[in-house]
Amino acid sequence: MLESAKMMGFLLTTDYEKAKAFFVGKLGFRFISLDQFAIVVDCGQNLIRISEVEKFSPLQGTVLGWQVSDIHAVVESLKQNGVTPEKYPFMKDSYIWSAPGGAKIAWFKDPDGNVLSVSQHP
Repeated sequence: MLESAKMMGFLLTTDYEKAKAFFVGKLGFRFISLDQFAIVVDCGQNLIRISEVEKFSPLQGTVLGWQVSDIHAVVESLKQNGVTPEKYPFMKDSYIWSAPGGAKIAWFKDPDGNVLSVSQHP
């Protein structure tokens, strides 16, 4: 039933303008709409609804991620657009972590501290 349905992601923000500047301006997603409930952006035929709240505590783990074919190029592009990759203690000399199974993963945060990722799988 759902395996062929498009997925929609949900995030929280404390500032619609900062969220729009990040997701549209820095990540390049297409702006769809803004109403009293959420800002909506299109990323690769999937939608993300970002609802504004007064305050919240972001989750400690990844909330949204994208599979990419060339993680090095994507991370470099993100950096050029002003997105700073996260560097965790378990990562050696790079912003890209190589998992034991061969996947490569990089993390970054939106202006509200939501952890996002890109990954390349063997």
